[in-house]
Amino acid sequence: MYSYDLLETGCYYVVKEKEDSPLTLIKVAVESDHCLFVQRFDEPLETCWKLKKDTLFDIIECLSDEAVKQWEEHYYNNEDAFHEEDDEE
Repeated sequence: MYSYDLLETGCYYVVKEKEDSPLTLIKVAVESDHCLFVQRFDEPLETCWKLKKDTLFDIIECLSDEAVKQWEEHYYNNEDAFHEEDDEE
């Protein structure tokens, strides 16, 4: 078991929150004395506060800057496909 306290602000992580949960991509956006504000890249994007002592089943990896760049290209391209504007009136 790991805790959120091990994660660094501004970094993207692939994690498993529980043993039977799917892999999730998260980013630590803000750190306070006792908590972290975490962005979860599910559909749709979710945000939440986690106590630093809250547990994670596994931290699979911290993504490199290059991996984040590649992921962002795919993520934002796919996001646009779901949010097309209707130009007809």
